[in-house]
Amino acid sequence: MRRRFVDQRVVVVGAAVAGLAAARALAEEGASVVLTDERSETELGSPAVPPGVILRAGGHRREDLEDATLVVVSPGVPPSAEVVGWAEACAIPVWGEMELGARLVSVPYLAVTGTNGKTTTTGMLAAILRAAGMDAIACGNIGHPFTTAARERHDALVVEVSSFQLERQDSFHPRVSVLLNLAPDHLDHHGGEEAYAAAKARIFAAQSDDDVHVGNRDDHVAAAVSASARCRHAWFRSGPPQDAEVGFVEGSLVSRVGAEVRIGPVKEDRPGFRADAAAAAACAMAFGAEADAVREGLRTFVPAPHRGEVVAEVAGVRFIDDSKATNVHAALAAIDGVHDAVLIAGGRAKGQDLSPLASRAGRLRAVVAIGESSATIAATFEGLVPVLHADSIEDAVALALGVAAPGGVVLLAPACASWDQFRDYTERGERFAARARDLAEETGDA
Repeated sequence: MRRRFVDQRVVVVGAAVAGLAAARALAEEGASVVLTDERSETELGSPAVPPGVILRAGGHRREDLEDATLVVVSPGVPPSAEVVGWAEACAIPVWGEMELGARLVSVPYLAVTGTNGKTTTTGMLAAILRAAGMDAIACGNIGHPFTTAARERHDALVVEVSSFQLERQDSFHPRVSVLLNLAPDHLDHHGGEEAYAAAKARIFAAQSDDDVHVGNRDDHVAAAVSASARCRHAWFRSGPPQDAEVGFVEGSLVSRVGAEVRIGPVKEDRPGFRADAAAAAACAMAFGAEADAVREGLRTFVPAPHRGEVVAEVAGVRFIDDSKATNVHAALAAIDGVHDAVLIAGGRAKGQDLSPLASRAGRLRAVVAIGESSATIAATFEGLVPVLHADSIEDAVALALGVAAPGGVVLLAPACASWDQFRDYTERGERFAARARDLAEETGDA
């Protein structure tokens, strides 16, 4: 097989999952690779550096760019990063992870982005394509890097892409793309709502002719962005399809792609499932899947954890883990699915305005504030519901149980990132669930 980066000297910036995968792909494609990270090797936790790759931990250095022909930046490296500025000053091309993957991939792929619901929709879509008889996998921001999947043998890929990943790419060209929704998020990275929306719009920047972009008729902000795509459009709704290809009639998913077909009911045990299912169906059918495959794929789909699952019940109080609700938009959707609940919220706000949370105070019995934004959370709900403060997620769980109503709910929907206190949202959710289950054992409810 022809190796595509022979005689190239590439610097990969960031030694987390995406950076390690990019470094491995480049090395296996013949490049000489230097992998750099601001963190020390101790902080990195002995990363699995690919054979032949040189790791330079403890900070980026200008000299690492000497003789470099390409720089690949990991998601989350801001455009303002000093190392990016050095590369640009030296006229070295700077690619993002998606650009590298797009240069390597040889099979058709579909792409999913949006503020919320990406992982669920990506998983649903991959399940539908498998039900249609394709060897299809989910990859990208979902955990299996695009640069890895691009070099594997599959019939199709379903790529979850974040706004971070959509930066610094020009070749990313999905056959079908979807923008699920759009609400303020990651403003500290992008610098404002317009820049964030522009990053999301790059999902369809290379699409044309018979490619399809799928938009959400129910989200006016996202729909306005989707309408600018220079390719064919398809649309979905959470209600009756009307001016959309897919929607719901009397609780059943309905397709209007060709003849109207009633696909069937969709389980709605978590917030946003209806919209996610409609989006996945619209994408799959735009790619050529039939209604039977949509029905079977949605039936067999198993949701990822930390997205609204009940993890324990203590003295009749249900504990719901929606740790993935890392922005206000997602937290509002989670709160809309409960009533008389104790909300655990807070963390790193990422430049968001948290004040819209106050609009759901009527659904809450109390709030437990955690993390860096604890004071802001308290101010948001001041005079509306009682607010307690907790120093740890374990303390938050115990405090929440103490004020929960019999038969009520404790909801972890932080509206913020986890990085102030946790490795990631997964650790936050796992510790929440572990403490809730401990309380269930202590009270004999396990």
